[in-house]
This record gives sequence, C-alpha cells and structure tokens, in this order.
Amino acid sequence: MLRPDYPIKTDRLLLRPFTEADLDAVHAYQQLPEVARYLMWPPRDREQTKASLRYRIEHPTLEKEGDVLVLAVEHQETGALLGDVNLAWLSQWDRTGEFGFVFDPRHHGKGYARESATEVLRLGFEQLNLHRIIGRADARNDASTGLMTRLGLRKEAHFVKNEFVKGEWTDEVVFAMLAEEWAAR
Repeated sequence: MLRPDYPIKTDRLLLRPFTEADLDAVHAYQQLPEVARYLMWPPRDREQTKASLRYRIEHPTLEKEGDVLVLAVEHQETGALLGDVNLAWLSQWDRTGEFGFVFDPRHHGKGYARESATEVLRLGFEQLNLHRIIGRADARNDASTGLMTRLGLRKEAHFVKNEFVKGEWTDEVVFAMLAEEWAAR
C-alpha cells in the first residue's frame, strides 16, 4: 500500500493529488492532438477530461494491485500545473509497477518530466517496495523513450505492430528498471 505524504516536493516541483480546480489546466493539454498523438486516447473534450480528472481525484493512493496513482505536477514558484505522472501497481506477487508521464507541451524541454518521474520511481521502489518498474511507449515517441533512457531504464523489448491504435498498427517499446539498479544509481 502507498499513501504518500502530500505534497511531495522536489527541487522545483510539487507532486500532489488532483483537485476539481485543476480542470481547466488539465483540459488545456488533454485536448491537444500533439499530446494525445502517442497515447491510447484521442484528444479529449471537456467532459472526457472531467471524467479522467474525477478518477484521479478519487484515487490518491495505491491500495491494491491494479490501482493507478496519477499525480499533478505543479511548479513550486508559479503554481502552474505542468502535467502529470503516474504509477500503476501491476502485480503484488511479482512486486511490479508501471510509470508514465504526460506534460503540457508549453513546459517541455525544462527537465520537469525527468524531475517528477524520478520521484515516482523513488515512490515505487522505496515506499511501495517494488522489485521492477516498467515504462511503455509508442516506438515513434522519441521524447518519451529518450526520457526513460536518461532516467536509467533499459530498453527490454520492441514489439512490432502489436497494438491497433487510432486506426493504425503501432510498435511499442518497453523499458524497465530493477530495485537493485535504482539503489545503485
């Protein structure tokens, strides 16, 4: 079980549960085609964003296998919502999780995704006691695959045309890190 003490602070960021007041900021990036391009969902209208936000608000902890924790990433100085990071508890038996991240393009290239994703990995390994955390991405998403590499994850698989997404077959890459690799960083 993971019940973080919020807000989680990094050098520049706060990771915190979402609130209803985040709707406009979340919708600002979830509606963008360039944000949804490599995700499983299409650009979202306001009602779809509201539904996704509702799930995030109702699940501020990881209680059991299958739960997904999605945290708002807020800039400490400006209070701007930059994007979100997530941690899914895939298997209690295998102590496996999956992490991910989605950021407003206006905040790309400043290291915010790396800073917040590092904290999510820390939560998974050091607080949830996971043995392994994976990250998956569309193989065409160079930004995400580059970030996972910079975080120290290793590329373990490249599945060719294994998912039918938005009317086309896409390749998927899987990256992973073990707890012992995390500890040796």
